[in-house]
Amino acid sequence: MYKAKCGPDGDFSRGEIVPFEPIPLSPFAAVLNYGQSCFEGLKAYRKADGSLLLFRPEENAVRIIDGGDRICMPAPTVEQFVDAVKQTVLANKRWVPPTGKGSLYIRPLLFGSEPVLGLAPPTEYTFLIYVSPVGNYFKEGLAPINLIVEHNFHRAVPGGTGGVKTIGNYASVLKAQTIAKENGYSDVLFLDAIHNKYLEEVSSCNIFIVKGNTISTPPIEGTILPGITRKSIIELAKSKGYEVEERPVSVDESLDADEVFCTGTAVVVSPVGSITYLGKRVEYGGNQGVGVVSQQLYTSLTSLQTGHAEDLMGWTMQLN
Repeated sequence: MYKAKCGPDGDFSRGEIVPFEPIPLSPFAAVLNYGQSCFEGLKAYRKADGSLLLFRPEENAVRIIDGGDRICMPAPTVEQFVDAVKQTVLANKRWVPPTGKGSLYIRPLLFGSEPVLGLAPPTEYTFLIYVSPVGNYFKEGLAPINLIVEHNFHRAVPGGTGGVKTIGNYASVLKAQTIAKENGYSDVLFLDAIHNKYLEEVSSCNIFIVKGNTISTPPIEGTILPGITRKSIIELAKSKGYEVEERPVSVDESLDADEVFCTGTAVVVSPVGSITYLGKRVEYGGNQGVGVVSQQLYTSLTSLQTGHAEDLMGWTMQLN
């Protein structure tokens, strides 16, 4: 894994590749007491010729800088972040699955590591990157998920940290997600905390609805994560002639949509087979719950990420 530290000057050390192992951490560490941490998630893919590809790592670098700023943490520069990702992947290249069999998931983690008892930003931070091979999310093609709209719990509020990838954002969804899964649903669709009627996001995915030739998704206004897959799907859909709108989307609109799908690093594009809201279940048709648009965008993006299609967008980065 890659490890670098930052002191009071706000600059990270050069960093180095070290064995993957437990790290010493004081019980007083800021991350343990006050949740001061952000993380990222991206993947490396093996092409048919054996070479490796990264997908838009500079976007993850920018996002962790923004997230760190929100919770008073310095972060590595874009250049150091991307170089660290490259070093980590190359040090673990034997773990990248063969083409078509999965990918290498990459987890950069930034956290306050100095012991502090009082509530104040510490002066020492640690930046780690570690990896794990993962299989394809859908074993036999795309598989639709079944969502339930959550109207008791909220994931984020205006002025909070919902728009950055802090660790606390994920702890806050576990209760609603656990209840949903106990009742047979795949995941939870959260609504806005003000009106309780506009879509925000699924526990760890952005959401889109399709109506005719128009694809709509909630806007980035501080309460939802600016997903890199989300951004890529918007650009890709526009290039294919779809009209894409970033605007408030009511739950009623989603119930009347032709298709609904989610996007994220793990799933890329996940078609939604049904949404249940206040006891009413709406199912979406298509190929066993997989809509034409969802299938098209999933195939296009995964082909690009894995090097099976020419990257006309300039999004992939090849490693030697």
